[in-house]
Amino acid sequence: MKITLFLALFVVLAIALSTKPLLGAAASAPETVLDTSGKKVRTSVNYYIVPGSYPYAGGIAVASVNQTCPFNVIAGDSSNGPLPLYLLPVNEKKGVIRIHTDLNIFFSDGGVGCPDSTVWMLKDYDSSAAQKFVTLGGALGNPGKETLADWFKIEKYEDAYKLYYCPNVYYDGSYPCSDIGISEDEYGNKRLALSDVPYKVRFQLA
Repeated sequence: MKITLFLALFVVLAIALSTKPLLGAAASAPETVLDTSGKKVRTSVNYYIVPGSYPYAGGIAVASVNQTCPFNVIAGDSSNGPLPLYLLPVNEKKGVIRIHTDLNIFFSDGGVGCPDSTVWMLKDYDSSAAQKFVTLGGALGNPGKETLADWFKIEKYEDAYKLYYCPNVYYDGSYPCSDIGISEDEYGNKRLALSDVPYKVRFQLA
C-alpha cells in the first residue's frame, strides 16, 4: 500500500515539474504583432504605419511645424504619407515585434529635412499647446535614464493596434504613461502626442 501511494505521489510530482516550465514559457512571450497581410512584423523590414480605421488613406509621416527642427511625427494624408520606418525592440536579438515590448521607432529615410536623427522621441512639454508631442531626434538603443523619452510600445486596440508610451527599460515618472493619439493644430497638422484617445493603427509592409 505504501509503495503504491509513493508511486502515485511520484507521478503527480513528475507531471507538475514537467509542465511548470511550459506554462512559464508561454506567459513570458507576448503576442506577436501582425501586419496587414497577417504576417509577423519583423525587426529588419521596412513598414508603413497606416490608419487602423476609416479613412484608411495616408499614414505616419513627418512635418516641420513652425519651420523648426526637430520635425514632428504626424498622421499624414495621401499627399504626404506614409513614410517607411523600422521597429527595433530593446532586445535586438529578437527577430519579431511583440506587444507590451519597449522599442525604438525610426524612419528609414535619413533625408527628412533636419540634421536630427530619425528616431522617435517624446518631446518636452510644449506650454503653448499644452501637449507632449512625438518628434524626431531620439537615440537608438542604449536604454536608460538618458533615453527615457525614446521608447514606445505597441498594444492591441479593438481590431488593430495602438502606440503607447510607458517604458519598462527605465522609468522614474518623469513622463506619464499614456496612449499616443492625434493633436490637430490650427494649421491642420495632425501631430502625434500623448492623448486619452489612442490613434488606431496597422502595420503595412513597405
